[in-house]
Amino acid sequence: MHRSPWWFHRLETLVNHFIELLVPFFLLLGRRMAILHGLLQILFQVLLIISGNLSFLNWLTMVPSLACFDDASLGPLLGRRLRERAARLQLQGRSLALGSCVRRVLNISLGLLITYLSIPVVLNLLSSRQVMNTSFNSLRIVNTYGAFGSITRERTEVILQGTSSLDPNDPTAVWEEFEFKCKPGELRRRPCFISPYHYRLDWLMWFAAFQTYEQNEWIIHLAGKLLAQEEGTLSLLATNPFAGRDPPRWIRGEHFRYKFSQPGGKHARQGKWWIRKRIGPYFPPVSLQGLRKFFEDRNWPHPLQD
Repeated sequence: MHRSPWWFHRLETLVNHFIELLVPFFLLLGRRMAILHGLLQILFQVLLIISGNLSFLNWLTMVPSLACFDDASLGPLLGRRLRERAARLQLQGRSLALGSCVRRVLNISLGLLITYLSIPVVLNLLSSRQVMNTSFNSLRIVNTYGAFGSITRERTEVILQGTSSLDPNDPTAVWEEFEFKCKPGELRRRPCFISPYHYRLDWLMWFAAFQTYEQNEWIIHLAGKLLAQEEGTLSLLATNPFAGRDPPRWIRGEHFRYKFSQPGGKHARQGKWWIRKRIGPYFPPVSLQGLRKFFEDRNWPHPLQD
C-alpha cells in the first residue's frame, strides 16, 4: 500500500473524505440510505484493518454502524423462529400508543439536547485553532476525539541496545539489540499484522520516538528492568540477546529513521523490509547502579537482578 502510485494515494484521500464527511448524512435520508451508510463505513474500516496496524480502533468504529441495520435487513441472517418472535414483539409494541408517544418525545428531546451541546464542538471543528480530545460541558456527552491530531511524515524508532563491556564508550564494545514483538527493529523482519490485538509497549515506543526521553521517563524505567533482566518485562519483548548469559552492564537508546525498502530494489533483494539511518543517541548508556538515584527520586522500586 505504501509503495502504490501517487494517484492511488490521492484516490484514498478522496474516498476517506467522502466516507468521513458526506456519508454520515445518509443517516438522515431514510432507511435504505442508512443501511448504505452502515455498509460503506464497515467496508472502509475493513480496508483500514487490512492496510494498517491500528489495533482495536477500527473494530470499535464499526460497532456504531451496526445500528444502521434494521430488522428487515438483518432478518435473512437470523433463523425463522427469531424472525417470527421479532414480528410478534413489533406488533405488541405498535398497540401501545401511549408508549410510542413517550418514546417519540424522548427521542426528539434527546436529539435537541445533542444538537445544542454540539454547537461548541462544531465551532471548534471549524476553528483554525482546533482542540483535540476535549469535552465542552460537564455532561461529557458530546466531545471532540481524535486518535491522532496530526500524522508524522517520517517513521523514527528508538532501538534499545545492551552491552557486557565494562566501558560503554569503548569503540570495540559490542552492542546487541533488544527486539520488540511488533514494532520495526530488525531490518529483515516482515511488518507484523496485529489487529485487533494491541501491543501496548510497542505503541508507547513509537510515540516516544518523536519525543525525548525526558518527556518519557518510563523508557529509563524500562531500561532499568532490562538491566536487571526481570522476567515480567522480558516477556513483553520478542528476543533477549542476553538470554542464558550474564545481564548487560549497560543499556542505551539509539534513534533511527526507518522507511520501507523499494520492492525489487537492492535492499529488498537482500531480504530487507526496512532501510534505516541513524539520527543519533536517544538516551546515553545507563547502568543499574547509576540509575539508583534516578529511581529513588521518583519513588520507584529499584530493579533487582535475579
